[in-house]
Amino acid sequence: MSGQLDEQGRLRHFLTTEGLPREVLERILGTAESFSGVIEKSVKKVPLLRGRTIINLFFEPSTRTRTTFELAAKRLSADVLNINVATSATTKGESLLDMLQNLQAMQCDMFVVRHADSGAAHFIADHVSPHVSVVNAGDGRHAHPTQAMLDLYTIRRHKGDFESLRVAIVGDILHSRVARSQIHALNGVGAGEVRLIAPRTLLPRDIDRLGAHVYHDIDAGLRDVDVIIALRLQKERMQGALLPSEHEYYRLYGISRERLALAQPDAIVMHPGPINRGVEIESAVADCPQSVILDQVTNGIATRMAVMSMCLEHREDGTGGGA
Repeated sequence: MSGQLDEQGRLRHFLTTEGLPREVLERILGTAESFSGVIEKSVKKVPLLRGRTIINLFFEPSTRTRTTFELAAKRLSADVLNINVATSATTKGESLLDMLQNLQAMQCDMFVVRHADSGAAHFIADHVSPHVSVVNAGDGRHAHPTQAMLDLYTIRRHKGDFESLRVAIVGDILHSRVARSQIHALNGVGAGEVRLIAPRTLLPRDIDRLGAHVYHDIDAGLRDVDVIIALRLQKERMQGALLPSEHEYYRLYGISRERLALAQPDAIVMHPGPINRGVEIESAVADCPQSVILDQVTNGIATRMAVMSMCLEHREDGTGGGA
Protein backbone atom coordinates (compact mmCIF):
# COMPACT_ATOMS: atom_id res chain seq x y z
CA MET A 1 0.00 0.00 0.00
CA SER A 2 1.32 3.45 -0.89
CA GLY A 3 2.73 5.40 2.03
CA GLN A 4 1.16 8.74 2.86
CA LEU A 5 4.57 10.27 3.60
CA ASP A 6 7.67 10.51 1.43
CA GLU A 7 11.23 9.83 2.58
CA GLN A 8 11.44 13.30 4.14
CA GLY A 9 8.26 12.78 6.17
CA ARG A 10 6.17 15.10 3.99
CA LEU A 11 2.69 14.32 2.74
CA ARG A 12 2.63 12.54 -0.59
CA HIS A 13 -1.00 11.35 -0.32
CA PHE A 14 -3.68 12.19 2.24
CA LEU A 15 -5.75 9.04 2.67
CA THR A 16 -6.47 8.75 6.40
CA THR A 17 -5.72 10.50 9.69
CA GLU A 18 -4.98 7.13 11.31
CA GLY A 19 -1.34 6.76 12.20
CA LEU A 20 -0.23 10.19 11.02
CA PRO A 21 2.38 11.77 13.30
CA ARG A 22 1.19 14.61 15.49
CA GLU A 23 3.65 17.01 13.85
CA VAL A 24 2.06 16.35 10.43
CA LEU A 25 -1.46 16.92 11.78
CA GLU A 26 -0.34 20.14 13.46
CA ARG A 27 1.44 21.29 10.33
CA ILE A 28 -1.80 20.89 8.37
CA LEU A 29 -3.57 23.04 10.96
CA GLY A 30 -0.81 25.65 10.90
CA THR A 31 -0.78 25.77 7.11
CA ALA A 32 -4.57 26.14 7.07
CA GLU A 33 -4.22 29.08 9.45
CA SER A 34 -1.81 30.76 7.04
CA PHE A 35 -4.30 30.32 4.20
CA SER A 36 -7.27 31.63 6.20
CA GLY A 37 -6.00 35.16 5.64
CA VAL A 38 -5.95 34.57 1.89
CA ILE A 39 -9.61 33.62 1.66
CA GLU A 40 -10.60 36.73 3.61
CA LYS A 41 -8.97 39.08 1.08
CA SER A 42 -10.73 40.70 -1.86
CA VAL A 43 -8.41 38.79 -4.24
CA LYS A 44 -8.57 35.26 -2.90
CA LYS A 45 -5.69 33.67 -4.81
CA VAL A 46 -2.06 32.70 -4.35
CA PRO A 47 0.13 31.35 -7.17
CA LEU A 48 1.38 28.34 -5.20
CA LEU A 49 0.01 25.65 -7.54
CA ARG A 50 0.05 27.59 -10.81
CA GLY A 51 0.57 25.18 -13.68
CA ARG A 52 -0.62 22.15 -11.70
CA THR A 53 -3.71 20.15 -12.69
CA ILE A 54 -6.05 18.71 -10.07
CA ILE A 55 -8.84 16.30 -11.02
CA ASN A 56 -11.93 15.92 -8.83
CA LEU A 57 -13.01 12.31 -9.26
CA PHE A 58 -16.29 11.90 -7.39
CA PHE A 59 -18.10 8.57 -7.65
CA GLU A 60 -20.65 9.70 -5.04
CA PRO A 61 -22.83 12.82 -4.91
CA SER A 62 -21.39 15.75 -2.99
CA THR A 63 -22.00 19.47 -2.67
CA ARG A 64 -19.91 20.90 0.17
CA THR A 65 -16.89 18.63 -0.23
CA ARG A 66 -16.54 18.84 -4.01
CA THR A 67 -17.23 22.57 -4.09
CA THR A 68 -14.73 23.42 -1.33
CA PHE A 69 -12.06 21.24 -2.95
CA GLU A 70 -12.66 23.04 -6.26
CA LEU A 71 -12.52 26.47 -4.61
CA ALA A 72 -9.40 25.50 -2.66
CA ALA A 73 -7.59 24.35 -5.81
CA LYS A 74 -8.56 27.47 -7.73
CA ARG A 75 -7.44 29.73 -4.90
CA LEU A 76 -4.07 28.01 -5.13
CA SER A 77 -4.15 28.90 -8.88
CA ALA A 78 -4.32 25.26 -10.02
CA ASP A 79 -6.24 24.11 -13.09
CA VAL A 80 -9.23 22.00 -12.02
CA LEU A 81 -11.13 19.30 -13.87
CA ASN A 82 -14.39 17.92 -12.46
CA ILE A 83 -15.08 14.45 -13.87
CA ASN A 84 -18.75 13.49 -13.95
CA VAL A 85 -18.35 9.77 -13.32
CA ALA A 86 -22.01 9.13 -14.09
CA THR A 87 -21.37 10.14 -17.72
CA SER A 88 -17.77 8.94 -17.97
CA ALA A 89 -16.47 6.05 -20.06
CA THR A 90 -16.68 3.76 -17.03
CA THR A 91 -20.39 3.49 -17.80
CA LYS A 92 -19.36 1.99 -21.17
CA GLY A 93 -17.28 -0.70 -19.52
CA GLU A 94 -13.93 1.06 -19.11
CA SER A 95 -12.15 -0.11 -15.97
CA LEU A 96 -11.18 2.26 -13.18
CA LEU A 97 -7.49 1.63 -13.85
CA ASP A 98 -7.88 2.37 -17.56
CA MET A 99 -9.64 5.62 -16.71
CA LEU A 100 -6.85 6.57 -14.28
CA GLN A 101 -4.16 5.86 -16.86
CA ASN A 102 -5.93 7.97 -19.45
CA LEU A 103 -6.32 10.87 -17.02
CA GLN A 104 -2.67 10.57 -15.98
CA ALA A 105 -1.71 10.77 -19.66
CA MET A 106 -3.17 14.28 -19.57
CA GLN A 107 -0.34 15.21 -17.16
CA CYS A 108 -2.45 15.68 -14.04
CA ASP A 109 -0.78 16.14 -10.66
CA MET A 110 -3.47 15.12 -8.17
CA PHE A 111 -6.67 13.11 -7.90
CA VAL A 112 -9.25 14.10 -5.28
CA VAL A 113 -11.32 10.94 -4.90
CA ARG A 114 -14.70 10.19 -3.34
CA HIS A 115 -15.96 6.63 -3.65
CA ALA A 116 -18.65 4.45 -2.07
CA ASP A 117 -16.20 1.58 -1.46
CA SER A 118 -13.93 1.59 1.58
CA GLY A 119 -10.31 1.49 0.51
CA ALA A 120 -10.92 2.96 -2.96
CA ALA A 121 -8.60 5.93 -2.40
CA HIS A 122 -5.84 3.61 -1.17
CA PHE A 123 -6.33 1.42 -4.26
CA ILE A 124 -5.97 4.43 -6.55
CA ALA A 125 -2.91 5.66 -4.64
CA ASP A 126 -1.31 2.25 -5.17
CA HIS A 127 -1.72 2.54 -8.94
CA VAL A 128 -0.91 6.16 -9.78
CA SER A 129 2.43 7.34 -11.10
CA PRO A 130 5.04 8.40 -8.48
CA HIS A 131 4.55 12.10 -9.29
CA VAL A 132 0.75 12.01 -8.74
CA SER A 133 -0.84 12.63 -5.34
CA VAL A 134 -4.19 11.27 -4.13
CA VAL A 135 -6.44 12.97 -1.57
CA ASN A 136 -9.25 10.94 -0.06
CA ALA A 137 -12.50 12.93 -0.10
CA GLY A 138 -14.40 10.07 1.54
CA ASP A 139 -14.37 6.32 0.94
CA GLY A 140 -17.24 4.13 2.11
CA ARG A 141 -17.34 3.84 5.90
CA HIS A 142 -13.57 4.08 6.15
CA ALA A 143 -12.24 7.65 6.20
CA HIS A 144 -12.87 11.30 5.42
CA PRO A 145 -9.60 12.85 6.54
CA THR A 146 -10.01 16.42 5.26
CA GLN A 147 -13.37 16.70 7.05
CA ALA A 148 -11.68 15.61 10.27
CA MET A 149 -8.92 18.18 9.78
CA LEU A 150 -11.30 21.05 9.05
CA ASP A 151 -13.21 20.05 12.18
CA LEU A 152 -9.99 20.14 14.22
CA TYR A 153 -9.11 23.48 12.68
CA THR A 154 -12.55 24.85 13.62
CA ILE A 155 -12.19 23.53 17.17
CA ARG A 156 -8.72 25.06 17.54
CA ARG A 157 -9.89 28.46 16.29
CA HIS A 158 -12.65 28.52 18.90
CA LYS A 159 -11.01 26.62 21.78
CA GLY A 160 -7.24 26.86 21.43
CA ASP A 161 -5.31 23.87 22.78
CA PHE A 162 -6.80 20.38 22.54
CA GLU A 163 -5.32 18.84 25.70
CA SER A 164 -8.03 20.04 28.08
CA LEU A 165 -11.00 19.48 25.79
CA ARG A 166 -13.80 16.96 26.13
CA VAL A 167 -15.29 16.25 22.70
CA ALA A 168 -18.56 14.33 22.22
CA ILE A 169 -19.43 12.74 18.86
CA VAL A 170 -23.12 11.88 18.76
CA GLY A 171 -25.07 9.67 16.37
CA ASP A 172 -24.45 7.13 13.63
CA ILE A 173 -20.87 6.13 14.44
CA LEU A 174 -21.25 2.78 12.68
CA HIS A 175 -21.65 4.17 9.16
CA SER A 176 -19.64 7.37 9.60
CA ARG A 177 -16.28 7.70 7.88
CA VAL A 178 -16.15 11.19 9.39
CA ALA A 179 -16.35 9.85 12.96
CA ARG A 180 -13.48 7.41 12.43
CA SER A 181 -11.27 10.12 10.98
CA GLN A 182 -12.25 12.54 13.76
CA ILE A 183 -11.40 10.03 16.49
CA HIS A 184 -7.97 9.28 15.02
CA ALA A 185 -7.23 12.98 14.47
CA LEU A 186 -8.41 14.09 17.92
CA ASN A 187 -6.35 11.39 19.61
CA GLY A 188 -3.44 12.26 17.31
CA VAL A 189 -3.31 15.85 18.57
CA GLY A 190 -3.76 14.83 22.21
CA ALA A 191 -7.39 15.79 22.87
CA GLY A 192 -8.29 15.41 26.56
CA GLU A 193 -11.23 13.03 26.06
CA VAL A 194 -13.20 11.74 23.09
CA ARG A 195 -16.72 10.52 23.86
CA LEU A 196 -18.95 8.53 21.50
CA ILE A 197 -22.69 8.72 22.16
CA ALA A 198 -24.93 6.33 20.25
CA PRO A 199 -27.29 3.38 20.56
CA ARG A 200 -25.58 -0.02 20.48
CA THR A 201 -26.95 -0.70 17.00
CA LEU A 202 -25.07 2.32 15.61
CA LEU A 203 -21.63 1.49 17.02
CA PRO A 204 -18.95 -0.50 15.15
CA ARG A 205 -17.74 -3.83 16.50
CA ASP A 206 -14.18 -2.55 16.93
CA ILE A 207 -15.30 0.38 19.06
CA ASP A 208 -13.03 -0.63 21.95
CA ARG A 209 -9.95 -0.17 19.75
CA LEU A 210 -10.76 3.36 18.63
CA GLY A 211 -9.59 5.10 21.80
CA ALA A 212 -12.82 6.73 22.96
CA HIS A 213 -15.27 6.46 25.86
CA VAL A 214 -18.69 5.09 24.88
CA TYR A 215 -21.98 6.39 26.25
CA HIS A 216 -25.46 5.10 25.48
CA ASP A 217 -27.12 7.73 27.72
CA ILE A 218 -26.86 11.06 25.91
CA ASP A 219 -27.43 13.13 29.03
CA ALA A 220 -24.46 11.52 30.77
CA GLY A 221 -22.34 11.75 27.63
CA LEU A 222 -22.95 15.47 27.06
CA ARG A 223 -22.37 16.55 30.64
CA ASP A 224 -19.57 19.14 30.84
CA VAL A 225 -18.25 18.61 27.30
CA ASP A 226 -16.60 21.46 25.40
CA VAL A 227 -17.43 20.35 21.85
CA ILE A 228 -20.49 18.52 20.48
CA ILE A 229 -20.29 16.99 17.01
CA ALA A 230 -23.64 15.70 15.71
CA LEU A 231 -23.63 13.14 12.91
CA ARG A 232 -26.22 12.51 10.23
CA LEU A 233 -28.22 9.29 10.27
CA GLN A 234 -26.94 7.59 7.11
CA LYS A 235 -30.10 5.75 6.17
CA GLU A 236 -28.75 4.99 2.68
CA ARG A 237 -26.02 2.81 4.26
CA MET A 238 -28.26 1.02 6.75
CA GLN A 239 -29.30 -2.56 6.17
CA GLY A 240 -32.15 -3.73 8.36
CA ALA A 241 -34.04 -1.97 11.11
CA LEU A 242 -31.28 -0.45 13.24
CA LEU A 243 -33.67 2.18 14.62
CA PRO A 244 -37.36 2.10 15.46
CA SER A 245 -38.01 5.52 13.85
CA GLU A 246 -36.50 8.94 13.29
CA HIS A 247 -38.88 10.36 15.88
CA GLU A 248 -37.69 7.86 18.45
CA TYR A 249 -34.05 8.57 17.57
CA TYR A 250 -34.56 12.30 18.10
CA ARG A 251 -36.27 11.65 21.42
CA LEU A 252 -33.33 9.58 22.66
CA TYR A 253 -30.32 11.14 20.89
CA GLY A 254 -31.31 14.44 19.28
CA ILE A 255 -29.31 17.55 20.26
CA SER A 256 -31.95 19.84 21.79
CA ARG A 257 -31.57 23.10 23.68
CA GLU A 258 -32.15 21.23 26.95
CA ARG A 259 -29.37 18.78 26.17
CA LEU A 260 -27.02 21.51 24.99
CA ALA A 261 -27.43 23.06 28.46
CA LEU A 262 -25.75 19.98 29.96
CA ALA A 263 -22.49 20.88 28.23
CA GLN A 264 -20.11 23.64 29.24
CA PRO A 265 -21.69 27.11 28.90
CA ASP A 266 -19.26 27.99 26.10
CA ALA A 267 -19.50 24.63 24.32
CA ILE A 268 -19.59 24.73 20.52
CA VAL A 269 -21.89 22.65 18.32
CA MET A 270 -20.67 21.13 15.05
CA HIS A 271 -22.10 19.00 12.23
CA PRO A 272 -20.32 17.77 9.07
CA GLY A 273 -23.56 18.05 7.07
CA PRO A 274 -25.94 17.62 5.47
CA ILE A 275 -28.14 18.39 8.47
CA ASN A 276 -31.40 16.56 9.12
CA ARG A 277 -33.19 19.11 11.29
CA GLY A 278 -35.48 17.55 13.85
CA VAL A 279 -33.70 14.19 13.55
CA GLU A 280 -30.18 14.58 14.92
CA ILE A 281 -30.37 18.24 15.87
CA GLU A 282 -33.02 20.81 16.76
CA SER A 283 -33.17 23.83 14.44
CA ALA A 284 -32.84 26.15 17.42
CA VAL A 285 -29.49 24.50 18.22
CA ALA A 286 -28.24 24.38 14.63
CA ASP A 287 -28.86 28.12 14.33
CA CYS A 288 -27.85 29.22 17.83
CA PRO A 289 -24.79 31.39 18.64
CA GLN A 290 -22.91 28.29 19.87
CA SER A 291 -23.26 26.63 16.47
CA VAL A 292 -20.13 26.79 14.30
CA ILE A 293 -21.55 24.67 11.47
CA LEU A 294 -21.13 27.38 8.82
CA ASP A 295 -17.63 28.08 10.13
CA GLN A 296 -16.82 24.46 9.32
CA VAL A 297 -17.78 25.03 5.69
CA THR A 298 -15.66 28.17 5.45
CA ASN A 299 -12.73 26.50 7.19
CA GLY A 300 -12.94 23.60 4.76
CA ILE A 301 -11.48 25.80 2.03
CA ALA A 302 -8.35 26.81 3.98
CA THR A 303 -7.87 23.26 5.29
CA ARG A 304 -8.11 21.70 1.84
CA MET A 305 -5.76 24.35 0.46
CA ALA A 306 -3.31 23.25 3.14
CA VAL A 307 -3.60 19.55 2.33
CA MET A 308 -3.29 20.00 -1.43
CA SER A 309 -0.31 22.35 -1.20
CA MET A 310 1.46 20.05 1.27
CA CYS A 311 0.84 16.95 -0.85
CA LEU A 312 2.38 18.61 -3.91
CA GLU A 313 5.42 19.85 -1.99
CA HIS A 314 7.05 16.45 -2.51
CA ARG A 315 7.50 17.39 -6.18
CA GLU A 316 9.27 20.69 -5.66
CA ASP A 317 12.70 19.05 -5.46
CA GLY A 318 11.96 16.36 -8.02
CA THR A 319 11.29 13.61 -5.49
CA GLY A 320 8.16 11.57 -5.48
CA GLY A 321 8.69 8.09 -4.10
CA GLY A 322 6.45 6.84 -1.35
CA ALA A 323 7.78 5.71 1.99
